[in-house]
Amino acid sequence: MKPFEVFAQNNNLSFNNLAVLEQAFVHRSYLNEHKEIGIGHNERLEFLGDAVLELIITDYLYKTFPDKHEGDLTSYRAALVNANTLAIVAETVGVNQALLLSKGEARDMGRARNYILADTMEAVIGAIYVDRGYDTAHDFILKHIVPLLDGIIANASWIDAKSRFQEISQDKTGITPVYKTIKEEGPDHDKHFTVGVYLGDEVMGEGEGKSKQEAEQLAARDALHKKGWA
Repeated sequence: MKPFEVFAQNNNLSFNNLAVLEQAFVHRSYLNEHKEIGIGHNERLEFLGDAVLELIITDYLYKTFPDKHEGDLTSYRAALVNANTLAIVAETVGVNQALLLSKGEARDMGRARNYILADTMEAVIGAIYVDRGYDTAHDFILKHIVPLLDGIIANASWIDAKSRFQEISQDKTGITPVYKTIKEEGPDHDKHFTVGVYLGDEVMGEGEGKSKQEAEQLAARDALHKKGWA
């Protein structure tokens, strides 16, 4: 049994066309070394899965928290669908064991691997949606991703860290934080950003994300923890 088939079995997923699921695990780098595989990489499925995930999470939050305003709901959603959360879920459901990567990518177990895991998680959701439809994708997301919300709320990790850091830093130091992009990597369709947050010339924290906005939030969160203001 191939790794992607083990993944489907372990997660009680039945596919009409298993090739769709297999493609969800094919990283672009793998094709450079295995041109004979005969299927494409997972980026189109990732694109679709990202939209499906956001819709299902948005629908869930809207129905579950009727008294919350849109600002809080947006923050809850961002905390549930960001790369860090999706990488955690990907590890839990066994995505790592089915990934098809180049030898170089396979050796990298750091932050870059987390982004690959998160992207592949979105591709898997895309594959489920394509092959089994909305309801199956909905059930998968509610089973594996939504349960993390309780911890996110308990740890206040949904709070707008940028606003909080700016409020506290202005109160304590009189300085307004400034965010600067330290590094920008990847092709246009799959950018990864490293951002630093500064008070004056001193870097207070750093964050990485698939968008500058996500990286800035994580940089502010890092700064809050380092300053003891969390």
